[in-house]
Amino acid sequence: MLKTEIENALTVLKNGGVILYPTDTVWGLGCDATNPEAVEKINVLKKRTSDKSFIILVDNDSKIQSYADDIPDVAYDLIEYAENPLTIILSGAKNLAKNVINADGSIAIRVAKHDFVTGLLQRFRKPITSTSANISGQPTPQFFDEIEEEIKNGVDYVVDWEQEAREPKKPSTIMKLSPSGQFSFIRK
Repeated sequence: MLKTEIENALTVLKNGGVILYPTDTVWGLGCDATNPEAVEKINVLKKRTSDKSFIILVDNDSKIQSYADDIPDVAYDLIEYAENPLTIILSGAKNLAKNVINADGSIAIRVAKHDFVTGLLQRFRKPITSTSANISGQPTPQFFDEIEEEIKNGVDYVVDWEQEAREPKKPSTIMKLSPSGQFSFIRK
């Protein structure tokens, strides 16, 4: 079943579509983070302005250098030892759709630690976006059954994995990391 869901989601991502999928945090909306048209579909679905950047997911920390130039060594330690999902904002974003990157040239990136997401990323070989599955400004759904029908109907594929899960999850911690290694918390 997991393999089938990964294959189905992979086909949608390769064709520029948007998926609704479970992550190591909350349910997310995902697309190819290098495809600006796919990213714009998520902005339209969420009714959010195009000037907001996205979190991107990769399957291991060795991929980070493909999408950011200024990575202090401490970033790898933080990722390795973080007990909870950790998103790190890094300078010098590259090789991504422009509408994924923040206006200051930074990118928010997380190494996913979730069976479905990791399997999908390994097969896709590109980063995917991760943004909460809600209309912009509305509360973040804790569980699949709290996701609005407008969102479920607006995606190209709804992943049939962990839809019945009732373990509360929360968004990732977000930390901004400067090239020198100085950091500040954006969301704890």
